[in-house]
Amino acid sequence: MKRTFARLREDLESARAHDPAARGNVENFLAYSGLHAIWIHRLTHRMWQNPELRFPARLISQAGRFITGIEIHPGATIGRRFFIDHGMGVVIGETSEIGDDVMIYHGVTLGGRSLAKVKRHPTIGDGVTIGAGAKVLGPITIGHGSAVGANAVVVKDAPPNSIVTGIPATWRHRDAVKETKPAVDPAEYYYI
Repeated sequence: MKRTFARLREDLESARAHDPAARGNVENFLAYSGLHAIWIHRLTHRMWQNPELRFPARLISQAGRFITGIEIHPGATIGRRFFIDHGMGVVIGETSEIGDDVMIYHGVTLGGRSLAKVKRHPTIGDGVTIGAGAKVLGPITIGHGSAVGANAVVVKDAPPNSIVTGIPATWRHRDAVKETKPAVDPAEYYYI
């Protein structure tokens, strides 16, 4: 129970750190759909580990989708301090793996490109930010500390500390001095 409250507090701190509109823990606890989706996912992911509980886990997950507008499959693995800003339209597939301190905006899809029952969804490294509407598809890896621009369609791996933009997306190395500010929208990295 102590660990649960510690995680809850950590999630609330993460919301305040990533969203300048976040005003207080009580408001964030009650009004942030991204936090609600993560908390529901933690419950359903734990249930998913027991094959006999997979059906109720899916039902609870779908109820969470109805309430929050965010669909996270119970099989997805999500690290600590994950934050979803605004949330609506986010889809996270079954075999997705998300590291610690990841932030995504509304409309992001971590989807598959295969119908085979194998790892078919992306692996997102620690400290990655994914802009609104981006689609990251297939069993690819986005390296630690990278940023994916808004509306990018990513179908290939990106190494650590990359800026990933475009359709189909290409990557370049991140400028360690100019492009590491916290909570910077990765859409700002896009230029022609």
